[in-house]
Amino acid sequence: MIGFIFLWGGAFCKAQEQSIVILNLQEAITPLTAAKIKEALRKAETLGAEALIIELDTPGGLVTSTRKIVKMILNAEVPVVVYVYPPGAQAASAGTFILLAAHVAAMAPGTNVGAAHPVTMGQKMDEEMSKKAENDLAAFARSLAKLRGRNADWAEKAVRESVSVTAEEALKLKVIDLVAENLSELFSSLEGRKVQLMQKKVVLHTKRVRIVRLKEDFRNRILRLITNPNIAYILLMLGLAGIYFELSHPGAILPGVVGALCLILAFYAMHLLPVNYAGLILIFLAGLFFFLEIKITSYGLLALAGFISLVLGSLMLFERNPEGLKISYQVLIPVLTSMALFLAGVTYLAVKAVRQKPTTGPEGLIGERGRTISAVGPQGGQVFVHGEIWQAKSTEEIPPGEEVIVMKIKGFTLEVMPVKNGTL
Repeated sequence: MIGFIFLWGGAFCKAQEQSIVILNLQEAITPLTAAKIKEALRKAETLGAEALIIELDTPGGLVTSTRKIVKMILNAEVPVVVYVYPPGAQAASAGTFILLAAHVAAMAPGTNVGAAHPVTMGQKMDEEMSKKAENDLAAFARSLAKLRGRNADWAEKAVRESVSVTAEEALKLKVIDLVAENLSELFSSLEGRKVQLMQKKVVLHTKRVRIVRLKEDFRNRILRLITNPNIAYILLMLGLAGIYFELSHPGAILPGVVGALCLILAFYAMHLLPVNYAGLILIFLAGLFFFLEIKITSYGLLALAGFISLVLGSLMLFERNPEGLKISYQVLIPVLTSMALFLAGVTYLAVKAVRQKPTTGPEGLIGERGRTISAVGPQGGQVFVHGEIWQAKSTEEIPPGEEVIVMKIKGFTLEVMPVKNGTL
């Protein structure tokens, strides 16, 4: 009897230890998102969790990353529940495919799904290539809907016609499996539901489970921050500003170091994000034009060309990206204006410094006045100029104590002329 109670108690404890892993995703779909889902699936499979619930809110994202995520969900060893949540969230574009791929598709009231028409990135596709991309994604959406027993016709329309529906409409059209106001209601709806995995069919038990909510670690927070197109653009501008300041004012060191670090972070972000390389080249060309303005007298033409290149490059950089991977105009305009003013200001100061009369070193003595210490003539003599005693020569004899002006410098010898009655 005691043994039976012990075994029953152990089984009860084991049942109590069943868990559900929850991953919150409120971001555009990028390679970083795919990495998060991969880690979440690994965690759920390690724990032997009842399911992985993905709380989804996305404006869309990259097709390549979406396909990776869908592949992971289709081959998962634990049920994956995609829950569009909280109210006001969306599963647009790439999010539609992720929702269709889920073993259980759920939405909260006040959410929407759809508008999955492909968006060209980097450069404009011709009509034939655009049609191929559309057909490919339409077939992809249709196959996912059929696999999960959902509305394949609507899935195709979401791609071809960019249709979007609310949670209630999606349930009526059999695009999703259920609508739940919150996690408690979702758990109740999932209880006893049968789910077909790749190798087996499982029944979900979600009434008494331990919730394991995955938290974003510091590394992923930083990566998510810098892969935001707005932050990536700001880092690029700061990097260019720092490097440009260092080149125009050698020896400042700090701006160059900060600029180099910002450029490295920007390049890492752009390695993950789709960018228009023509726009990137134009931005770097702008920096080159501003730098050449210092070296070449162009009467402002090079600076003007630099400003135009900077504007065009900034507008083109993320121009054709899907929503969520574009630069906000609220960021673009202030940063672009500040950058243009900064580059113009630094260029003006650098040009002014290069073209003004030297005030230090030997060249700075030309035009300075002094007084002869000894007689100065073609054979030489000494003068006191700028607080120092110099060897000097003159084409005419100048007695001691006379005021002179420096005309030339040869080595360490000054060529001087007498100043008579305040004039040469």
